[in-house]
Amino acid sequence: MSSTKTQTGAAPARACWNCEAVADDGHFCAACGKIQPLADNGDHFAFFGLPQKLKIDEAGLEQRFHQLSWKLHPDNFVKASEFERNLALDRSSELNDAYRTLREPVSRVEYLLLREGVRKEGTTKQQAPPELLEEVFELNESLDELREAKNDGADLSELRGSLGERQKNFEQKLEEVDAELLSVFAEWDAAVDAGADDTERRKQMAKLNEVLNRRSYIRNLVRNVAQELEA
Repeated sequence: MSSTKTQTGAAPARACWNCEAVADDGHFCAACGKIQPLADNGDHFAFFGLPQKLKIDEAGLEQRFHQLSWKLHPDNFVKASEFERNLALDRSSELNDAYRTLREPVSRVEYLLLREGVRKEGTTKQQAPPELLEEVFELNESLDELREAKNDGADLSELRGSLGERQKNFEQKLEEVDAELLSVFAEWDAAVDAGADDTERRKQMAKLNEVLNRRSYIRNLVRNVAQELEA
């Protein structure tokens, strides 16, 4: 694939593989209409023509997804060259991945932080937030008591009731941290709109990551309690 140098000496612009016209990051060449290869460092936001903002129009995203699903579907390229058929397969696969990622707020921010190197795949900081240490300690004690009572064949009704109340408490905290996350989304989006420098962007990403870690910890607590109550 050829490329065209920019006037400023920056990274070369992409050129259409078919007509060599300077191409943008669109799905098709504006000059000849041919489907284009994916960018080397694909961005799910850019795939949908979106800025890297976290509060998005989800209905609009779904509409755009269906539009692109039709345009990029491999069935539209059955008479094209093998090269173009493979491009359509690549584009369709990337479309599905991008849509699954961006349609949910949590996966959206996780993707952004993974892409920026702030977060690593499959790793979250499993450490109790300082303000919850006492409540977490009491919850773990209740869980231990319930497990021991199960092993001893004791009556579990009172322990289950107490643990259920603690579960509701942490479910409420999970709702609160979800609301906080949306608030931090707004701060990030404002920074993007303002053209924030790298220092400010890193500051906002660190804040997003901290709230995500807290959310992950609380969500796991709620899930663990639910599993014990259902067992």
